[in-house]
Amino acid sequence: MRDAVTSPARPFDAVLLIAFGGPTAPHEIRPFLQNVTRGRPIPPARLEEVAHHYDKMGGRSPLNELTFRQADALRARLAQAGLPLPVYVGMRNWHPYLAETLRGMRDARVARAFGIILSAHDSEAGWQRYLQDVLTAQAGIRDAGESCPDVEFAPNWHDADGYVTASAARIAAALEPIPGGERAATPLVFTAHSIPADMASASRYVEQFTRSARLVAERLGHARWQLAYQSRSGRPQDPWLEPDINLVIEQLAAAGERRLVVAPIGFVCDHVEVLYDLDDEAQATAARCGIAMTRAGTVNDHPGFIAMLAGLVENAWGRPR
Repeated sequence: MRDAVTSPARPFDAVLLIAFGGPTAPHEIRPFLQNVTRGRPIPPARLEEVAHHYDKMGGRSPLNELTFRQADALRARLAQAGLPLPVYVGMRNWHPYLAETLRGMRDARVARAFGIILSAHDSEAGWQRYLQDVLTAQAGIRDAGESCPDVEFAPNWHDADGYVTASAARIAAALEPIPGGERAATPLVFTAHSIPADMASASRYVEQFTRSARLVAERLGHARWQLAYQSRSGRPQDPWLEPDINLVIEQLAAAGERRLVVAPIGFVCDHVEVLYDLDDEAQATAARCGIAMTRAGTVNDHPGFIAMLAGLVENAWGRPR
C-alpha cells in the first residue's frame, strides 16, 4: 500500500500516545514481565515476586485502560479546539504494541504522526527507550517491505503548566482532609521510579524530577517537601537512586511525624507500581511505624493534564494557545 500524502497545511495526520503497556488479564502477566525485562539481569525470583504483585492487584494492570481514557479525552479536546485528529495508542511492552499501532495507522492512511511519550522525566530507561522502540518498530515494518508512518516527537513536558496543575490538584485533594492547622506542616513526599545511579548520572532525570516537584510544591504553596524513589529492581549490589520511599517513611515516623502525603508524580497513570508499591507495601510500612500515609492520585485523565497534551499538539500544528 502506498503512503498517504500529508498536505503542507497538515503537518501530521494523527496523534500517537506512546506508553509502557501492561497486562490486562492474569495469563498475560508473566509474558508481559518477560518483555519488560528481556536482556536485563533481573533475578527470576524478583520476576515471580512482581508477578504476585499483579495477582494481588486483581491479575491485571489498569494502565492500558487509563491510557485509552487519556486518548479519548485528548481526541475530544482537540475536536473542540477545531483539530479533529485521530489519537492512537502504542505500547512498548504489551498490546497494542507500537508495530501493531503503526500498521493500523498506515492502513488508515496516516502518513505522519505526532508522538507524545507518556513519561515526564528523561532517562535511558524512559524517554530513550521509547524513542528507540518506535524506531525499531518502524524499521521492522519497512524491512518487511511495508510502508510505515513517520513520527515527529513532542518535546519533554516535565515542567509544563498542565502537568503541574493536574499534579497539584491531585495532591490538594489528598491534603484537604488534614485539619487546617496541621496541613502546612504535613510532610509531602514526591516519588518517581528509581533507576540505576549510573543511568541517572548520564541523564537529566533527577534534575527534571526535582524541578517538577518544586513547581508543584510552589503551586500548592506547600513549603515542606522532599523527594524519594520507589519500585527499585535489578541486582541488590548495584547502586540505584535513593532514598527509598519506605526508608523515608521510617525516618519521618522516627522523627515524630504523625502523617504524610505521598505524591507519585513520576507516574502518569495508576498501575501496579503505584497500586502495590505504594498502596500496599508503603502503606504497610507506614502502619508498622505508626504514621498515617495518604497517597495522592496520579494525573490519569485530569482535565489539566489533557489540556497540556492538547497544547503540545496545537503548538506542533502551529497554533499555540
